Amino acid sequence: MVDRLVNSEANARRIALVESCFGGAGQPLQVPGRVLVGEGVLTKSCRKKPKPRQFFLFNDLLVYGNIIINKKKYNKQHIIPLEEVKLKSLEDEGQFKNGWLICTRGKSFAVYAATATEKQEWMAHINKCIEDLLKKSGKKAAVDHAAVWVPDGEANQCMHCKKTQFSLVNRRHHCRKCGTVVCAPCSSKRFLLPAQSSKPIRVCTSCFDELSTSGSGSSSNMSKEAKVTDSSGEEDTDDEETNGDLEEDSNRPSFYGSPVGETATAS
Repeated sequence: MVDRLVNSEANARRIALVESCFGGAGQPLQVPGRVLVGEGVLTKSCRKKPKPRQFFLFNDLLVYGNIIINKKKYNKQHIIPLEEVKLKSLEDEGQFKNGWLICTRGKSFAVYAATATEKQEWMAHINKCIEDLLKKSGKKAAVDHAAVWVPDGEANQCMHCKKTQFSLVNRRHHCRKCGTVVCAPCSSKRFLLPAQSSKPIRVCTSCFDELSTSGSGSSSNMSKEAKVTDSSGEEDTDDEETNGDLEEDSNRPSFYGSPVGETATAS
């Protein structure tokens, strides 16, 4: 079904509409062979609190953005190559239900669907697209993935020293290697993690010592001190954006070229 949509007018219209919704803030998405497989709203776990984000699944990419005007305007476009993606289902816990992890080399985070059925559909379609993409390219699935950041609200004190209480003065920071919430003194080191940044980035002292002694440390890929003004959200800019009002049915995903049989909804 997906292959039959490659050169279809319907697919071209859908991708053009996605581009227009991002406007000048987004990258062009219309390329030969690309198919928009599905779209819908998922709740993304952000640094401060979970927020709705519009997701678009292509046969080679996963794209998401902040909702400014529902189904009409988005910004903060994020593009994730599917060949880097690995999914991991999450157990339901309290108010957080129907979730899974989207893990990549550069960034990993949790998302939540409105229902268990929608979670199953999303995961099945994404995994099928990844499987087909790797089969066509002959590449192997990525092994190394970025750590999932612990949300700010889950740490009132530094998870490393267990002493510093966070406040307006003592700000929260995230180790880019393990994802824990740490204070400035416990994350005063930087290390080059090429999958995440071209420059050395903040890591906790434990991860710095581990990386330094693992044979990967050198004067060119690490810096002993990180700027204390560096906040934990420097690479999670979509966390700060507000969202427009959502329509009642906006969480219901639409899948066009069904790669997983009859689970897709026709649109």
